Amino acid sequence: MRLLHTSDWHLGRSFHRVNMLEAQADFITHLVATVRETSADAVVVSGDVYDRAVPPLAAVELFDEALHRLADLGVPTVMISGNHDSARRLGVGAGLIGRAGIHLRTRPSDAGTPVVLADAHGDVAFYGLPYLEPALVKDEFAVEKAGHEAVLAAAMDRVRADLATRAPGTRSVVLAHAFVTGGRGSDSERDITVGGVAAVPVSVFDGVDYAALGHLHGCQTLTERVRYSGSPLAYSFSETEHHKSMWLVDLDATGQVTAERLDCPVPRPLARVRGTLDELLADPGLTPHEDAWIEATLTDAVRPADPMARLTARFPHTLSLVFAPERAPDDPEVSYARRLAGRDDHEIAQDFVTHVRGAGPDERETAVLREAFDAVRADDARREVAR
Repeated sequence: MRLLHTSDWHLGRSFHRVNMLEAQADFITHLVATVRETSADAVVVSGDVYDRAVPPLAAVELFDEALHRLADLGVPTVMISGNHDSARRLGVGAGLIGRAGIHLRTRPSDAGTPVVLADAHGDVAFYGLPYLEPALVKDEFAVEKAGHEAVLAAAMDRVRADLATRAPGTRSVVLAHAFVTGGRGSDSERDITVGGVAAVPVSVFDGVDYAALGHLHGCQTLTERVRYSGSPLAYSFSETEHHKSMWLVDLDATGQVTAERLDCPVPRPLARVRGTLDELLADPGLTPHEDAWIEATLTDAVRPADPMARLTARFPHTLSLVFAPERAPDDPEVSYARRLAGRDDHEIAQDFVTHVRGAGPDERETAVLREAFDAVRADDARREVAR
């Protein structure tokens, strides 16, 4: 069976101030053409269909168009909700839509109930594990501690239990939306840390033939059987080095996997440039980037006059301007943003305690801080579910 694995469409999202809806529509056209050209037997979409729980109307209309075009191909599609989606909203009409061959899996309770497709070699069971917010699903999976590994492991236990009841030789595919150990993140993914832990071990997916992952925006291989497709478009300058693509995966009669990366269309290349304003305006080596979306980091000791206007004269698609004067790391003038770069909310809170009190939080205080951040995240998730 031949599968086309994609994820993280984020319909409705902008790139800085650029509306990406046209580029997202071009990707849908590319997806449909790829399904036809590769003779794919199924499409899997591993979450974050939308960029937010209540997407703009134009994004909903594009999703509706995508569903119609995929259904017209007669090729089954299996799709799960991600941490950016409202699972309840995305799942509305799932039963009816399923009759057209578009199978939406948005309910945690359906983790062990597969979509079963068949080819000349027998059945392939597709298990959809939507994003599992630990605080919201721990009771469903009867786990004591609300953590990503615990709930995902419990969901996979249901998958393996169902698979054990099926005919010998039944192949299996799991769709999941999670941060799996070994994956490389980017700035455009929403933090899903719970209890100080965001990642789950890749061994959680043992026992299935292929795990089609979503959440991380870079296409990557964790094992031959566990892969991220990444997002089809870049949504931050941290993705400048990404090659946006999908996986074309072949499952043979015994469940062995072969996979090929298929590039996605690029609406405009990305580039990060760094130097003084005069250097950026004069450097001939930057000529290839003059038509790219640009993030410019200026290292001038004193902020120059009209930097954006002067930059856009050469780089008309400059979207982000960062000021980072070359100074020693311990210089008090080093920007607050630079000092916080790469640190999560919990680490920033610990640093604040240290700054105010002169000593960092002890073990008990660290636990209180972590519980507070987890409680806020869980409350935000509950609010999104209720919207």
